[in-house]
Amino acid sequence: MANLKEIRNRISSIGSTMQITSAMKMVSAAKLKKAQDAITAMRPYSNKLTELLQNLSATLDGESGGVYANEREVTKVLVVAITSNRGLCGAFNSSIIKKSIEIIANDFGEKQVDVYAIGKKGNDLLSKEYNVVANKSELFDELTFANAAAIAEDLMSYFSEGDYDKIMIVYNKFKNAATQITTVEQFLPIVPADKDTNVNLDYIFEPSKEDIVQGLIPKSLKTQLYKAVRDSFAAEHGARMTAMHKATDNAKELRDDLLLTYNKARQAAITNEILEIVGGAEALNA
Repeated sequence: MANLKEIRNRISSIGSTMQITSAMKMVSAAKLKKAQDAITAMRPYSNKLTELLQNLSATLDGESGGVYANEREVTKVLVVAITSNRGLCGAFNSSIIKKSIEIIANDFGEKQVDVYAIGKKGNDLLSKEYNVVANKSELFDELTFANAAAIAEDLMSYFSEGDYDKIMIVYNKFKNAATQITTVEQFLPIVPADKDTNVNLDYIFEPSKEDIVQGLIPKSLKTQLYKAVRDSFAAEHGARMTAMHKATDNAKELRDDLLLTYNKARQAAITNEILEIVGGAEALNA
């Protein structure tokens, strides 16, 4: 059994760890509220804009859909992996890494695949096996629509200039503080709505349907990427809050076990000292 000093040191160390994990939990909880409000307010607008664009694109033929709707033979693929800049958030980053590797191996095994990293963790891990064409980890230092739109413009340029034939986004979608859904979305080319479904196009177009679609496409793509990054940002804080909550609970349980061990060892030491005193007194009286 470890001596009393070693146990006291371990109890003190665990107590310090509990203070850190508890503080990190509270910080993430505060940030989560703001991030959750932002993505909750944005989702209806983003989803409706995407739905409208897909419905309109489904009614356009070939060239009318524009360069961003151009389906071509897939030989070069770009995977946009959205992770975080920091760890201590459970399986948040590893789930994105695993999903990215999975779709590269299973869906594009025979293609040339590059990675576009948004987040330091994704860049650090995926760059060991794949060619990372860019790392935009600084986006999370100032997460604004303008900064996300600049990244979307880069991706749109890659596609329009023929550098890549398909661009996929892999990110964690925020559901609640304890649940993040690993999601894969096709960014480019634009996926039109299924023509077999009933599409409501009871609109008056001015100046024309084609002009409206061409104006909506860049805005919709920028909004789609911004929503994915916002989703990931909220999911990160939810995952970190949950991970730190579990870490704090585990530390408390371990500390309680060590306190019990310490008290037992202390009691045993006191009992031994009493026995030694009694034995010595009896020896003197003999």
